[in-house]
Amino acid sequence: MKAILQRVSSAKVDVDGETVGKIEKGFLILLGVENGDEKRDAEILANKISGLRIFTDENDKMNLSLSDVEGEALVISNFTLCADCSHGRRPSFIKAARPETAEPLYEYFCQKMFDNGVLKVEKGIFGADMKVSLINDGPVTIDINSKDLKK
Repeated sequence: MKAILQRVSSAKVDVDGETVGKIEKGFLILLGVENGDEKRDAEILANKISGLRIFTDENDKMNLSLSDVEGEALVISNFTLCADCSHGRRPSFIKAARPETAEPLYEYFCQKMFDNGVLKVEKGIFGADMKVSLINDGPVTIDINSKDLKK
């Protein structure tokens, strides 16, 4: 399971011109579910992200977590994170999990973020054409893969 995490001052997602998810200070998380991912991947990733200390403290050091700053999360499903660009010019998405597998894991990840103390977890609409807007804070952008974390 892959995530691109962006520290934001605010973010929102619109579908068909209607805002379906909106947060203030926190993380915009683009989440890609790969073939072979399981609930444990979602648990590991949600635990890591919810405790990641990338908000600045009073000394301007990245030392505070999402819960420390009462931050929020906007989680957007994004199968294109699973792209394989190693051959040719057209990405292959063969590594992306099928929707019937990916959607429950996406929902489970969102629930695990809440279970890990993130009090507001907003979402996009799985499989929809979404328009995501954000004000990046920093910018701070981090790429995390559950496969790289200790299990």
